Formats: sequence, C-alpha cells, structure tokens
Amino acid sequence: RQRWRSDGRALQKLPVHMGLVVTEEEPSYADMASLVVWCMAVGISYVSVYDHNGIFKRNNSRLMDEILKQQQELLGLDCSKYTVEFANQDKADQVLNCQSTLKVLSPEDGKADIVKAAQNFCQLVAQQQRTYTDLDVNVLDNLLSSTNGFPDPDLVLKFGPVDSTLGFLPWHIRLTEIVSLPSHLNISYEDFFSALRHYAACEQRWGK
Repeated sequence: RQRWRSDGRALQKLPVHMGLVVTEEEPSYADMASLVVWCMAVGISYVSVYDHNGIFKRNNSRLMDEILKQQQELLGLDCSKYTVEFANQDKADQVLNCQSTLKVLSPEDGKADIVKAAQNFCQLVAQQQRTYTDLDVNVLDNLLSSTNGFPDPDLVLKFGPVDSTLGFLPWHIRLTEIVSLPSHLNISYEDFFSALRHYAACEQRWGK
C-alpha cells in the first residue's frame, strides 16, 4: 500500500484522467478491476473503462463487485465512498471506494454521443437559442453527455493486438498520450507502472 502511494508521488507527472481500453475479445473482470484499483492507489482522479463490445458496461455490476473485492483485499479500505458513474444514465451508483471517479463506457458514448450533441445544437439553433457561429470546442464539450464532468484523458492504456482505440472517445483524445500493451490478461503492477513512467517522461509539445 505504501509503495503504491509513494510510486504516485515519485512520478514527475501523473495523469488526471486515465483511459483503460480493451481491444481483446474476452475481457477479464478481475484484471480490469486490478487496473482500476492501481489507478486509485497511485492517486489518479478519473478512470474510464472501455471495450469495443460494451461488455463491461452491460455487466457493470459484476465489474463493480470485483473492484470492491480487490479494494478491500489490496488496499484494506473500510467504508470510504466514491462515485461510479455510468455514461448516458441518469443516476449514479454509490459503492465503497476512495477518491477516484470511474466511468464505464461503450461505443455508444463515442461517435453516437457526438451525433447526439450535433443534433442538440442544431435544435438550439432552430429554436433561436443559439446561432451557428456559437459552435466551438467548449460548446461541443458541454453538449457531450458521455464525459460530463470529466476532463479529457491524459493517458490511454490500450490493451490488445489491434492498432486502434476502436471508437473510444474520438473527440476527447486529440492530445492524449496512448501507450499500447499486449494484453490486460494477467497484467502485472510493474507493467502498469512502467506505462505511467513512460507517460511521465514524455514531452508533449501540443503541436509546437
């Protein structure tokens, strides 16, 4: 426990929002739960979990149960709370957790959410509540529901052989650092922390 906390503090920079993207056909709840708990342990504030088939989102209660189990086993947490939000749902479920916030996403939270935001903006223009010249990056960000309250991801860990994020938040990852790992199955903490070290060492020039 102490090692994880000190590892997070030792990094030159830590992502505020981490995306965990699985491109493999058979996602593992236990391994994904480990990744989420490690994110919490090192101090990452926001975590997004995504697979291109939407399996984690459809079975979010199973994933939450596994996260709770591993929190108690790995971190020894008692009854501190955190919020788990499921994108495109109206209610948030409260479970045992620490200070991190988690969203479980699926492809409908990517391109489909952008289409919905565009439709909503066109409706506002038709109702003369907006003009077409009002549309900019910030306006579109505010219209997107899938990541409401979340900053853009700083780092995405992509697991699997596919050289694509397969629809994960296409609008939000313009400036995101993406680290590819062979698989999330049986992933070790050392592999996870190595990816964080890579992110901490990279120089992001923001197009300069």
